[in-house]
Amino acid sequence: MPLTFTLDPAVTPELRDGLLDLWADVSNAGGAVGFVPPVAREDIRPSLLKHFAAMAEGDVRLLVGRDEEGRVAATAFLTRNTHRLMTHWVWLYTVMVHPRHQGKGYGRDLLAAAADAARGLEGIEAIRLTCRGGLGLERFYESCGYKEVGRIPGAIRVAPDDDRDDVIMLLPLR
Repeated sequence: MPLTFTLDPAVTPELRDGLLDLWADVSNAGGAVGFVPPVAREDIRPSLLKHFAAMAEGDVRLLVGRDEEGRVAATAFLTRNTHRLMTHWVWLYTVMVHPRHQGKGYGRDLLAAAADAARGLEGIEAIRLTCRGGLGLERFYESCGYKEVGRIPGAIRVAPDDDRDDVIMLLPLR
């Protein structure tokens, strides 16, 4: 059953808790979303609160996918570029699908919903994201229409002696 996506849902305690659970579960399953396992909800809370603050300022939009039971199952944050010469594209951050839903096509659905959301923003011509190399993520994003446009070798240190490339991907919306 497909996810139901909502752009800019009301931030409620239920949503906050669902996002914390999702982020922790994805991180602890090895997902490349800014943390390495083991991670607890309280480790993630400051990062989520920063996203909420940026949402309140209007710089960040939240896209949430809910499963058939209404649980937060997928999410992504669309962030406007603040550099005055780069306002024609947005960043896509913290792209997550809950591990229990892996293999159902929900990642593709999430990226399609994010592209639709970005197309709805005035003046936006592309989406840019970065992903951690070494996990095959760039192949997944390429299969969804993104193109690798840059790579910084060893820019992400996930553990001592475990550096990964920071891969820059772009999806033109025109």
